Amino acid sequence: MGFLDSLKAKLGPAKEKVSGLAQQHESKIDQGLDKAAGMVDRKTKGKYSDKIQSSTGKAKNAVGRIAQKDEGGTPPPPPAPPAS
Repeated sequence: MGFLDSLKAKLGPAKEKVSGLAQQHESKIDQGLDKAAGMVDRKTKGKYSDKIQSSTGKAKNAVGRIAQKDEGGTPPPPPAPPAS
């Protein structure tokens, strides 16, 4: 067994645990992301609002994909690029 195979075998259980936790606490994670984004937006006085919203959306989508893997469903499609 090669190094990468050994590493994958060791990380498998951790990956499943993370997926389960993401599924179980998805709403709390989303709320935390919103709270952090709001704080950063206030600290930067709205200067980077569009980038903060975009990044928050991408983070929420990633959490959703991780949570979906545990359910055995297909992950949601990636978010549409922001309108310029």
